[in-house]
Amino acid sequence: MKGAVFAACLLPSLAFAQSAVVAEGRLTGASDNGAAVFYGIPFAAAPTGEGRWAAPRPPARWSGVRDAAKLPASCPQALTPDGFMMWTVEYMTPSAPGVSEDCLFLNVWTPQAPDGNARRGALPVLVYIHGGAYTSGSGTVPVYNGANLAKQGIVVVTINYRLGALGFLAHPELTAAQGGASGNYAIADQIEALRWIQRNIAAFGGDPARVTISGQSAGGGSVLALLASPQAKGLFRGAIVQSAPGMGNYAPLAQAEQRGRTLVESWGVQSIAEARALPVDKLTVPQGPGIAGPIADGKVIPATGPRLASDVPVMTGYTLNDLFAQTRKVTAAQWRAEATERYGERAAEFLRYYPGDTDAAASVSATRESVDRTELAPIVEWLGTRGATSPVYAYLFSHVEPGPKSAEYGAFHSSELPYMFDTLHLSPARNFTATDRQVVKQFSGAVVNFVKTGAPAGGAVPAWPALTPGGKAVMEFGGTARLSRVYPSGADGVMAAGKPPALRR
Repeated sequence: MKGAVFAACLLPSLAFAQSAVVAEGRLTGASDNGAAVFYGIPFAAAPTGEGRWAAPRPPARWSGVRDAAKLPASCPQALTPDGFMMWTVEYMTPSAPGVSEDCLFLNVWTPQAPDGNARRGALPVLVYIHGGAYTSGSGTVPVYNGANLAKQGIVVVTINYRLGALGFLAHPELTAAQGGASGNYAIADQIEALRWIQRNIAAFGGDPARVTISGQSAGGGSVLALLASPQAKGLFRGAIVQSAPGMGNYAPLAQAEQRGRTLVESWGVQSIAEARALPVDKLTVPQGPGIAGPIADGKVIPATGPRLASDVPVMTGYTLNDLFAQTRKVTAAQWRAEATERYGERAAEFLRYYPGDTDAAASVSATRESVDRTELAPIVEWLGTRGATSPVYAYLFSHVEPGPKSAEYGAFHSSELPYMFDTLHLSPARNFTATDRQVVKQFSGAVVNFVKTGAPAGGAVPAWPALTPGGKAVMEFGGTARLSRVYPSGADGVMAAGKPPALRR
């Protein structure tokens, strides 16, 4: 109930009616915190009936004026509107208006002129792809509200895409019917949304030649998939990848087909036709690890060869306590002993990069090395193999969002998002300070700079060099932004030579 009440508070003001005309018809939106917003615009037809487990189809035209001032349905998923663990209600998919298979909608925020009308002009565009382990999430999660970003002179778009088995079911029967590939329906939805944006974003003041894609967690993994996909080439000019370790490791089609065959049989049916006839609730039960996620199908994502030869500028990073990494507490003596155990004769060299002369310094290094190994190391490896000359900028978000159990969870997975979108005002249970607002100014500013120019520095954001083989500078967003990690080339070899840390606090 609490989530439903909170979601109702997010509805935009109707003080000024906004209008836009897209290829499918006329829209009326609303004013949202000084920006114009258009919710629930269909970028594809409902993926129902024969459209379930099929490529997205064009949306139908409508007559009259479509009401785009209310939240649309989210894609089928298990809802937890009141939050869980470190994620409070503003991180959750709204419980109202609920979920539906008819969910392929996008939302647009654009700067609003003083007279209340939507501004027009060739503005850069940020397209945000939500996270949620490919099984949950929505473009209308409260912290993704794009009004404050739009007021900085960009157009902001958030999208829905099919989740879970609806978005990623590979199956031999589908592969045979669909030209030798199946399973990446969610990624195909994202590509279809980008194509719709190319055709229609000028109606909201956006420039289709200046589109940047962004996503966090599964959304970051989706951005990596779009960087790899030949079908997405030319649909964006920059990419922001947030908390997406692995840098493009995809299940092969044959493996995904076998998992899909087992899943379909678990539903008590023997064919895709029978599965398409099942009620959607049957398909959104917990499905186990590995069911949802991009697949190297040879069509949407290449089956062989370089997976991430990106040809656009990239901004990428992670949080200090990403993916449930706990803040480690070790003494200086324990840290030196661990370095010797794991790195042997190279321990002294390792400690140059992760020093621990005091207990406090040792704990900081232990925490950072753990997350660097899982998050930064794949970025560094990718840097040397991606086959492109466009710059890559790396960040570490170490600021701890205040709120329930902040001391326990630290800079947790996705905690940078309210600072990116400047949506602290939508967090009902956190006591923010001037430091938090400074972090918003710099982190949100870096994102806006990147969307506008392809580089994150400028204004409140200090000079930020791109990663190079000889100097791997990482911008750290703590209480203030500063370059805190500059890795000489030898640091990569040291990390590769040592053993991973044991699973310990």
